[in-house]
Amino acid sequence: MTAGDEHAQRFTHLRPLLFTIAYEILGSATESDDVLQESYLRWAQVDLATVRDTKSYLAQLVTREALKSLRASARRREDYVGPWLPEPLLLDGRDASADVVLAESVTMAMLVLLETLTPDERAVFVLRDVFDFDYDEISEAVGKSVAAVRQVAHRAREHVHARRKRFEPVDSSYAAEITQQFLTAATTGDMDGLMSLMTPDVTATADGGGRAGAARRPITGADKVAAAITGGMRRGLPGMRYEIVTANSAPAVLVYSDDQLQAVFTIEIREGRISRLYAIANPDKLPSITVPRTIAR
Repeated sequence: MTAGDEHAQRFTHLRPLLFTIAYEILGSATESDDVLQESYLRWAQVDLATVRDTKSYLAQLVTREALKSLRASARRREDYVGPWLPEPLLLDGRDASADVVLAESVTMAMLVLLETLTPDERAVFVLRDVFDFDYDEISEAVGKSVAAVRQVAHRAREHVHARRKRFEPVDSSYAAEITQQFLTAATTGDMDGLMSLMTPDVTATADGGGRAGAARRPITGADKVAAAITGGMRRGLPGMRYEIVTANSAPAVLVYSDDQLQAVFTIEIREGRISRLYAIANPDKLPSITVPRTIAR
């Protein structure tokens, strides 16, 4: 085996893990692919004799590249039109819910919450609380002392825990059932049916990026959300069809006009009812969901 072959073999073996790290830091599958490509170019130049732990080395390399990308995109996100939501992620069919920590880490709710952290806080939280890397490994990845990393980890963990509710894995058959009921009620204009499926304080957030019709602010309350959904369906495009999938460890609906993907709805279920809806309609964010991904930790 040549050195180039060994570089490729090691990187390919760890690619699901490396992609997951980048995606959780960036919230963008497209940017994560770019980070992995740049990371591989750097990795290909490394003398493998100097690498003691390939997983740790590559995780640190990808984290540094992801942080550079995140800081470079900060201005674009500040100027973004309306709410910014992560790119939806279609999993490759493996049951990520078997690993509750991994499943929660890629939910829309968690990724939206991670957006409220600083870049360093986000990277440290992801590496420590999701992937369980040692503080000295994280120190190398983010360029801070171990003592500073411990402080950042504590601050980020408190911030996240104060703002999230306990993750509740949902039985896949029940998730499919409630999603089908939601879709049926939405497409038939059944306001009462829709409201019965949602918690009273349900929140719907839409990301159109100024390029697709979407509410510029989150909508809260079962009556308001139901009205917005049924109104949107009435104004729908011709040839609309729907597909139920699993995206970001949650039930989701793909909305097509003929064969053109128009939007992705992901659904958060809590205590048996829909508590949050996330709608991604920005056309720049939709191509990423056409490629099933493997995640790992």
